[in-house]
Amino acid sequence: MPVSSPTPGGSAPLDAEPVDAVIIGGGHNGLVSAALLADHGWDVVVLEAQDTAGGAVRSAELVPGYRMDLFSAFYPMAGASPALRGLGLEDHGLRWSRAPIVYGHPRSPEDTDAAVVHPDAEITAEALARRDARDGRTWMRLVEQWRQVREHLLGSFLGPFPPVRGAAGLWRDLGSADLFRYLRFLMLPVGRMVDEQFHDEAAKLLIMGNAMHADVPVDAPGSGVYGYLLTMLAQEGGFPVPVGGAGALSAALVHRAESAGARVHCGQPVERVVIRNGRADGVITAAGQMVRARKAVIADIDAPTLYTRLLADADLPQRLRADLERFTWDAPTVKVNYALSEPIPWRSKQLREAGTVHLGADRAGLARWTTDIGTGVVPHTPFMLFGQMTTADPSRSAPGTESAWAYTHLPRGVTDDAAADLLAERVDAVLEAHAPGFGSRIHARIVQRPSDLHSADGNLVGGAVNGGTSQLHQQLVFRPVPGLGRPETVVPGLYLGSASAHPGGGVHGTCGANAARAALADSRPTGWPRRKLLSRLHTALYDIDR
Repeated sequence: MPVSSPTPGGSAPLDAEPVDAVIIGGGHNGLVSAALLADHGWDVVVLEAQDTAGGAVRSAELVPGYRMDLFSAFYPMAGASPALRGLGLEDHGLRWSRAPIVYGHPRSPEDTDAAVVHPDAEITAEALARRDARDGRTWMRLVEQWRQVREHLLGSFLGPFPPVRGAAGLWRDLGSADLFRYLRFLMLPVGRMVDEQFHDEAAKLLIMGNAMHADVPVDAPGSGVYGYLLTMLAQEGGFPVPVGGAGALSAALVHRAESAGARVHCGQPVERVVIRNGRADGVITAAGQMVRARKAVIADIDAPTLYTRLLADADLPQRLRADLERFTWDAPTVKVNYALSEPIPWRSKQLREAGTVHLGADRAGLARWTTDIGTGVVPHTPFMLFGQMTTADPSRSAPGTESAWAYTHLPRGVTDDAAADLLAERVDAVLEAHAPGFGSRIHARIVQRPSDLHSADGNLVGGAVNGGTSQLHQQLVFRPVPGLGRPETVVPGLYLGSASAHPGGGVHGTCGANAARAALADSRPTGWPRRKLLSRLHTALYDIDR
């Protein structure tokens, strides 16, 4: 199933007649928005700048015989997300696959018995108990607690802001005393969180490594919630991957949106959002074509690009422009793709069946790595995420081979190719230390530098893959700038539906779903009190003269 239409401009010409909604960007959030709006009978057009839809959810055969994911690869959030689950993508060609072992984290290159998460929680707990009996009991206690709070917590995290329904459910099921203790637990720095729960370092690393999927330092409040959330999702449903590559997920989203009536046009970059009579009226493409929108323009693009390039200065209040100057990107990413002629010779044998491996740092090493990232030092021993894609999905390469990748980060502000190449060489060295002979198995190696990532997807500014930092100062009501934490912008009819909006990065579709639902709510005859209230709040927040 192709992700893009047969011709660069899409399968049908852009109409001169207005449509109900124009969606800027055909990443997964934009495609979710398109499907939801089309389900409600809206006439929807998606305009994607690249020749292929999917944004950072794409794959290609970079090396003959090896299917490689170009950006994101494992999708625990997609499997749990109400926004994506509700689309029924399995009816549109999507199939999931999982590795025999979810993930592991060796303590050092010499570790021959790395801790791993098995698909069965009791097996994971038994393995941890062999190191320290208390940790096995703690693991099961956390899993049982997760099963109690799961729906409420995910509803709060992967839903519109403020999370009234999820918070009420947590209060009802936990009670006030336990709720406040649970909220404290979620806000802990991950180092403190694992120290309060576990005794053996191997068990602690299982959560600490997952916390590093975000860009929150190990000693910063809020880093614990990322580690906890990904660990529990891993234990619950693994780290699933689409059969055939990440692009299969985007293909299913395109098919789902088009089946509902949306039109996806690739090779159609947008140059400007048109404001008429004080509201978003449509867009102008790079080809100079005006596409008018009767009801909504939804932007699946990063917030700085939307506000500083697609809108004129006169369209924005001065206070919002000042806030955007403080917008913080997440750290630049360097990704190394490997086509391997043989399986990886891990010192720790259980890693041979793991889909994801966290490598390069024990607890002290994680602290050094995050300090390097924060102080402008290219890490000498980088912490990395490593994906064994053929292990997770045998269709990615021939039996007895492995399609794999590693990704790590440069310090903020360091995006030059020379630094990226140096870091990639250090990634190779870490892999060789954990799996002696790794280098001799490399059939082909392709480095994606920050500049490569940005040129392939304009939303990945400077190689930042999460739409802006995940640290607390740019989450909730502070994402993307201090405000309401909602997709509505200061321009009526214009909605932010990208990873720059709440709840942020990750492939879960929530940002796009929130934008679509806000547009639907505003368009209803009963939506005028809501529109009036939001207008007054924006006026107060940004000193708008209306």
